[in-house]
Amino acid sequence: MKTSRAVVMLGLALLAGVAAVGFASRWLLQTSSSAVTPVAVAAAEVSLGQPLSPNMVRMVNWPTGSIPPGAFKDTKALEGRVVRTSLEPGEPVIEAKLAPQGTKGGLSAVIGEGKRAITVRVNDVVGVAGFALPGNYVDVIVNTQEPEVKGDAQQSISKIVLEKILVLAVAQQVSRDDTQPKVVNAVTLEVTPDQAEKLDLARSVGSLSLVLRNQIDNRALPTGGATKITLLGRPAAAVPAPAPAPAVAPTRVKYTARSTIRRDCIGVLSGTQGSQECF
Repeated sequence: MKTSRAVVMLGLALLAGVAAVGFASRWLLQTSSSAVTPVAVAAAEVSLGQPLSPNMVRMVNWPTGSIPPGAFKDTKALEGRVVRTSLEPGEPVIEAKLAPQGTKGGLSAVIGEGKRAITVRVNDVVGVAGFALPGNYVDVIVNTQEPEVKGDAQQSISKIVLEKILVLAVAQQVSRDDTQPKVVNAVTLEVTPDQAEKLDLARSVGSLSLVLRNQIDNRALPTGGATKITLLGRPAAAVPAPAPAPAVAPTRVKYTARSTIRRDCIGVLSGTQGSQECF
């Protein structure tokens, strides 16, 4: 009797344990499924300016509390969208990294609003030995002749004409993830319309050089340009002051007294009155 009661109690304990495990596992599954949200991420490396296709994006479960703003929960909303920055595999695709709806692929998709792209010819020296890569910032120097000044001979001058200009592409490559230098013969820069005019004029009147600068340095340092005189440390020749005009002495006008004409006079006596008549 006691043995059968023990067996019954043991069976009930086993059933209660199995039920507890089932309820616990179900609760954990429900909790874990509600704590994550499907998010679209890059399935492979995507270069800037490239349109997205279905095989470039996949869905992964992302912690709900740490979903980045602008993330997509459906891959269909990303078909044909153009990326403005490169994406690494597994990186969430967000709206801030995409060009506006309807944008076609290519370099034009990454040009900022109100900006233009202009290409300049470079070599291994002008292009900073290939270290001017997409995403870097450069200053532009022009070497030309100073405007002719009356009485002074022309001399060469080097002057920074544009500062903190973004490099969009080197040759036909726009990838910003490569850090290896690339010696190319053309560099495409992002400029404003006014800067595009200055750059086009600068390359027509002299030779250009690019100066690589720190990406987080936003300071503008105005310079006066370097000439042969300032390069050698010689002071600029002083402009002689104009000689004072000679003083003009006042002209004295001499007046000549009118000559007195001598005339013949006679005395006339009339009664007791006398007078003098001249002729």
